[in-house]
Amino acid sequence: MNPWFKKMRVICFLSLCGFLAGVPTNDVNVIEGNSLTLQTGLKANIQSRLHRIKWYFKGNRIAQTIGSLKKICTDDHCEKRFRDRLKLDSHTGDLTVTNTRTTDSGHYKLHIFNRRNNFQKIFNVAVHDLSGVETVSVSVMEGDSVTLHTGVETKHQDRIRWFYNDIHIAQITGDLSRTCTDVQCNEGTERFRDRLKLDHQTGSLTITNTRNTDSGDYNLQIRRFRDVSFSIFVHGFSAAERDEIKRKSLKEGESVTLDPGVIKTQSDVMLWYFNEILITEITGDLSCICTDDQCEYNDERFRDQLKLDHQTGSLTITNTTTEHTGDYHLQIINSRFKISRRFAVIVTGSDWSSSSVTGIHYQYVLFGCTLLLLLTDLL
Repeated sequence: MNPWFKKMRVICFLSLCGFLAGVPTNDVNVIEGNSLTLQTGLKANIQSRLHRIKWYFKGNRIAQTIGSLKKICTDDHCEKRFRDRLKLDSHTGDLTVTNTRTTDSGHYKLHIFNRRNNFQKIFNVAVHDLSGVETVSVSVMEGDSVTLHTGVETKHQDRIRWFYNDIHIAQITGDLSRTCTDVQCNEGTERFRDRLKLDHQTGSLTITNTRNTDSGDYNLQIRRFRDVSFSIFVHGFSAAERDEIKRKSLKEGESVTLDPGVIKTQSDVMLWYFNEILITEITGDLSCICTDDQCEYNDERFRDQLKLDHQTGSLTITNTTTEHTGDYHLQIINSRFKISRRFAVIVTGSDWSSSSVTGIHYQYVLFGCTLLLLLTDLL
């Protein structure tokens, strides 16, 4: 080959690399079967008059729009891959792929031309097949906190990403150089504002004060590990119903049962705390109930007054006293998630103690006898 042509080829290659290095790149993740929209960022009211837009997939042009005219799938290869699954917005140029497949994964390049300059953007699309992905189902009550475990310790080269129904909501890297939650990860995500917490050691995600609208699929992606999908269902209750479940008011001497509302599995660990002090524990099919000196605070507050249901984890306090008033915190833990739920118990003292009632009865009898004697003397 002519040395001049070799030199020109190297120059062109280096120029192309330098040009592409400055092209904006977006990572997009979607679950197989869902729709995917790649946005140009153009305003609808000016696009049709000023821009010409072309979309490429792995180097093949798949869609274009010029003014108000649009053309989709310009070659036979495109027809086979995307048959009837591409939609192009003639006003903004946004490209939508419906009923996505894993074969749709790859690089999508956007090229926008106008009279003054050209603009390019690259989308790295990953379509995830969840048929072979571990799926974990979690049911919580509105107002609970739930932690979704990654099951790993982050390494320097790891990147952990969380998605809610394909929306990027949290991310962390091993060196903490790129960490974000909710709005920081996606400016359009207001759903979880100030309710997401990310563990910097493991990447585990905690959702606090859950709402009914938080129900959905949470997809965990860890570089070097397979994906995990969490399907969360948040049971919604009215304020009155929630208050009835989580707030218990009773009188001294009565019994109260705090019911988790779940069926315990062999892998679950259930911990009950009273004012943040551990009082009961169930591990597997074994239980440990705090009694007098077994309790951490060693004040015999619950001596022989706690009963634990091994099937449901329900905690019953018998013969209550005002000392049992306080905050009861339940944690349900397994290898994949942790649920935290709080109950408030208020025990009010009796207005009339048995001793005072006995004293009053004695005074009435004494008064009656005295009155009878006076009437006898008068007669």
